[in-house]
Order: sequence, then structure tokens, then C-alpha cells
Amino acid sequence: MAAGATRVFVSHLAGIAVFDPNGDQVGRVRDVVVMLRDQPAADGEQAGRARPPRVLGLVVEVVSRRRVFLPMTRVTGVESGQVITTGVVNMRRFEQRPAETLVLGELLDRRVTLTGTGEQVTVLDVGMQQLPARRDWQIDKVFVRRGKGGALRRRGETLTVEWSAVTGFALEEKEQGAATLLSTFEHMRPADIANTLHHLSAKRRTEVAGALDDDRLADVLEELPEDDQIELIGELPDGRAADVLEAMDPDDAADLLSALAEQEQERLLQLMRPQGADPVRRLLSYEEGTAGSIMTTEPIVLQPDDTVALALARIRNPDLSAPLAAQVFVCRPPDETPTGKYLGVVHFQRLLRDPPFTLVGSIVDTDLRPLPPETTLPSVSSYLATYNIVAAPVVDEGGHLLGAVTVDDVLDHLLPDDWREDAALEPLGTTRETDPEGVSRNDA
Repeated sequence: MAAGATRVFVSHLAGIAVFDPNGDQVGRVRDVVVMLRDQPAADGEQAGRARPPRVLGLVVEVVSRRRVFLPMTRVTGVESGQVITTGVVNMRRFEQRPAETLVLGELLDRRVTLTGTGEQVTVLDVGMQQLPARRDWQIDKVFVRRGKGGALRRRGETLTVEWSAVTGFALEEKEQGAATLLSTFEHMRPADIANTLHHLSAKRRTEVAGALDDDRLADVLEELPEDDQIELIGELPDGRAADVLEAMDPDDAADLLSALAEQEQERLLQLMRPQGADPVRRLLSYEEGTAGSIMTTEPIVLQPDDTVALALARIRNPDLSAPLAAQVFVCRPPDETPTGKYLGVVHFQRLLRDPPFTLVGSIVDTDLRPLPPETTLPSVSSYLATYNIVAAPVVDEGGHLLGAVTVDDVLDHLLPDDWREDAALEPLGTTRETDPEGVSRNDA
């Protein structure tokens, strides 16, 4: 938005940084909170038309992924792709109140009606404007697309109309689209999308999950709390639920399925293709809380006559997590888990020090003892800490590599179940208050 402008479209706020007056980043904007005002217009306004919604504030995600409420009275500037605040942010977790509406989460993709013609249109964006000589903001413009909803709606004509020119925002919509909201997710990490979904209503969460492609939804499911995972997988059609489970990492899919009833678990496994279901079944066979139950069955496995060049090429795979890309495991054929005889590990730093033509079998580290699958989680965490590594091999009694336990999976299982909801860190430029400026949110 250009400097000095008094109107901004809400989709342009999604994900932009929030700074205090000293230039320290407080967090990022995740949504805008408004109050719809459907009561009759005040004196001097056109009769029969609702007043534009008042913008109450912004939902800001701070560095710990906690979502807090920033009243618009504390916003001193919205310009040049950033929001400037007074520097005081209440760190109390944001909880949506019954009279409040989230613009990105609930208004975009709605079907509303043009009051003059009765034509139904789809909401793509809304514009908010700062009132003259005040810090108050209100929604005054609506950007819409003509034509029916669905896959072909992008071909329809678009236009910007006054808020008073449309009606139907307060009505419940059974099948609301999600294309416009998904566009705000384009550059977000799966963990941030998961945090956004978690804070939507159950109905809206299901609609958005249904619009995500299988791979993206699988990544997001891996980052959601268990209750949300169970809810969303239960809302998907059977065939798609199986496809999404196959797209998930086997250890995450096993964690999700282990939370389901045994009959439902087996039904979904039967729907999955054997190559996707087999590693998940193996993980489910291990006792909960052991290395075998949380390991990934897809580490980087090479044969001893493979080269350092090939190892580095495998590590460069952008789909690998950092802990999995920190080393390669060297085994006799076959090189899919469970593998042939496990020989040892080659760490990433060693690969960088040796010529590309070096055979990994000649530089393998055999001193790092592997873990049996029945190793308990406290023992696994002690093992990782003792040897200063981020992934450990899991090997059966016959010396075959079964998988690898990574530090992120260990932390995920050792932390409290609600760790995603608890803020462990607070950013610079924030402070805790019992009630900002002694006012309620709707008065802020």
C-alpha cells in the first residue's frame, strides 16, 4: 500500500510483519477482526442499509506461534507492507468472541447478493478505511466476482462495490468456497497453515481442508493437534483419506491412526495401497513410546559402493527435513527398510570434506551404536544428547536397518500434548498485561 493511503485491502495484510516503534518485529498479521453491524442505519444514513463493519483489530501471530489480539487503536501506521504499533502488545491468547467475525477466515469466498440486482457474487477481498481524524477503521469496500461458484468462477467479471451494495454476510453459508483464503497460504509454512486452521470454526476448517491438495493437506495434518487431525481425517471421503495418509510421513500417519478406534484404523489401512500401508503397519506393531513406534521408515539409505556425490545429491532433496538430511545410512542391499546388513552412518560434514568420487563405504562411521526398536523415549533423548546428533539408526536383532529416530519426533512425543497451544517464548517488543488500557476489546 502506498505511504499515506487510508484504505487497504485485507488480503494485502495477510502475513505482513508487525513492528514496534523501535523497528523490532512483534509478529505477523494472520487475520482481521471485525464486528458486523446489521442494525438499522443511524440518522443521516440511507435507511434500510446496515452500517459498515467496524474493524476491532488484528490477529497477530508472534514468534512462539501464539495468536494475540492487537486493537486498531494501537496501530499507528499501515504502509509499505508493514504494520506499526505503539509498541505495547497484550500477550493474552486471542479467543474469538460470538459477535466477532474473522475477515480472511470467514468472509472471503462467501456468496453474497448485490442489493440492486439480486445477483449472487463471490467475495474475493474487502477494503478497510481509516476514518478521518481518528484511529478507528471500518470495512467500506467489497471486491467481488460475478458468476457461479466452483472451478470456473475465475472467468467471471470482477468489480469493487460499496459495503452497502451487498447483503448476506450475516447468513450462514452451507458450502463456502476456499480458493481466495488458500491464496493467502501460498507462502506460508505447513505449521503456520495448521495454526490458522486450528483457529477456524470446525465448518470452515473442513471446507479449507477439502480444498487443499493431498500433499499440502498431508503436510498440514502432520502439524495439527491430534483432535484436529482426527476431526479432519473423519470428514474426508474414504478414498481421499487414504490418499492423504499415504502422502504423510509413515510415522506421522501411524501416530494419527493409533488415535483411532481399531476398526476404523484397519478400515483406512485396507483402503491404502500396500506400499503406503505396509510401513505404517510396521510402525503400529511397536509398543507406544519406543524408538520403533516413532521412527521414520524413510531415511537416506545408500550402498557401500555409492559415491559421496550421490550422497550429497540425495541430501539436497528439498522435501527432506533437516534432521533426516544430516546424515546417510550405509547398508548392504536391499536399500529399502528393512534393509540388508547395517554398516554404519556418514555424517553430512564428512561428506563435505571428501572428494565427490569417494565411496561412502570407505568413510562410514561404525562407532555409533544403533538403537533397538524397543528403546524407550527417555533413553533415545539421552542417546541423541550424549552423541550430539539429530538422528539415530534403529536396527533389529538381525542387523537390518528399520528406520531412524529424529530429534523433532522425539521432542514431539516428549512435550505435553498441548504444546502447540502453549507459548514457550515471547518476542522482543511485547509485554503482558491484564487488560490493555483498562478497556474491553470492543472499546479498544
